[in-house]
Amino acid sequence: MIVMLVPSPRALTPQTGHFVLTADTALAAPAGVADLVRELLGPATGLPLPDAAAPGPGVIALTVADEPTLGPEGYRLSVTPEGVTAVAHTEAGLRWAVQTLRQLLPAAVFGAAPAPGAEWRVAAAEIEDVPAYAWRGALLDVARWCHPIGFVRRFVDLMAAHKLNTLHLHLTDDQGWRFQVRKYPRLTEVGAYRTESSAGHANEDRRDGVPHGGFYTQDELRDLVAYAARRGVRIMPELDLPGHMQAAIAAYPELGNHPDRQLGVMTYWGISEHVLNNSDATLGVMKDVLDELVEIFPFEIVHIGGDECPTVEWQESEVAQARVRELGLTGVDQLQGWWAAEMAKHLAGHGRRIAVWDELLERGVQSDAVIFGWQGEERVHAALAAGHEVVAAPHTHTYLDYAESDSPDEPLAIRGTTPIEKVYGYRPTPDGLADGPGRVLGVQAQVWSEYVPTPELVEYRTYPRLAALAEVGWSGEGGDVADFRTRLAEHIARLDAAGVNYRPLD
Repeated sequence: MIVMLVPSPRALTPQTGHFVLTADTALAAPAGVADLVRELLGPATGLPLPDAAAPGPGVIALTVADEPTLGPEGYRLSVTPEGVTAVAHTEAGLRWAVQTLRQLLPAAVFGAAPAPGAEWRVAAAEIEDVPAYAWRGALLDVARWCHPIGFVRRFVDLMAAHKLNTLHLHLTDDQGWRFQVRKYPRLTEVGAYRTESSAGHANEDRRDGVPHGGFYTQDELRDLVAYAARRGVRIMPELDLPGHMQAAIAAYPELGNHPDRQLGVMTYWGISEHVLNNSDATLGVMKDVLDELVEIFPFEIVHIGGDECPTVEWQESEVAQARVRELGLTGVDQLQGWWAAEMAKHLAGHGRRIAVWDELLERGVQSDAVIFGWQGEERVHAALAAGHEVVAAPHTHTYLDYAESDSPDEPLAIRGTTPIEKVYGYRPTPDGLADGPGRVLGVQAQVWSEYVPTPELVEYRTYPRLAALAEVGWSGEGGDVADFRTRLAEHIARLDAAGVNYRPLD
């Protein structure tokens, strides 16, 4: 039998026969991994999968062992007619083995409801699998549209099914503030709500007249972090500053450069000229916000944005000019580097470090900052040459809010086109720089939401292109797109069973 897995494993040898899951099938696994197996397989199969006293016939045995060659996320999986065994160096590796086991079952196992009469046969195979990159991410923008927390959990589920391990949660922007901050309640009381939104494309300058808003409580986000961790997905929050801050300034005008001016939350797409001022007081507010953020998100890296920061207000601000003189900077644009340095120093006290967008490369950023190269492949190269660890995220290949084709049937998009072949063909590590002063941590897709207002449209834009990028991150560059499309054609049945509103294959 031909086994069709997405992403493709490092080595797969199909074997003869099947292992059949029945009411007698038991689990021998670490408690958290066993719980994940039941959570993923239980809804469709209805099988109890009780704990086994020991590995043996009729048992799914998942074991952590001293296997350093498998690294922190690799695994070996063996399926025979007698049972299933998997070995990994860490529980993280076992979780990915569970996702592979799930794909070896009939596609109906991805459903949320029982599938009566199904025979749960696992194709026999020998698999050894180690990811090419440690960072395999997806950004979900919940600032422009506040997608329901239940959908964010579903987004995590689908990420994990494709062995993606990092959710980049874009929580704040000009058009909305979604993170509850107990010390500054107006950030969500005011900053989480706008009176209307862009209608049509932003360049049409039309509004829909419909209020929009919402935010996530700290308890909701804490639960989300735990939910994702059970699936092997870590969450990196983003607090975008000092630009993209109009929603915060609407809530607290004293954070802006014209404190006597009451702004509203931005109601159209684009970049606001209203940015944070450079006072000690405003710096302190952002540090307070970070203090609450790190209580919720345990991941070692916090993204602080740093992109698209207009300096018009700083040019006219005596506070900004005084800060420039105090620091001996060459101009107000260098204040972005000051912001990054202050945030980095503060987060270091929490045992964290920063990530930033690639604009900071020319504006003075700390050497240990992770750079997200988004403005093009050349920015990935520049960040590597400057000695930074880099997450490759060029808009040309990884922005999934771009249209997939120029067909008139495509939903409205900010721009296009990025077909699945282009996503699949991306190479995160530039030729000749693999051993350079920096290194590529991995690759990440971006799902910005200006033109993606509903969960259904998020899924349409994201899949199946995210499956293509997931394979780049897990299996590495140089895959055969024809082979990928063959496997994807079968993988679609899994998305169907999961109820994913994916874009149909061309």
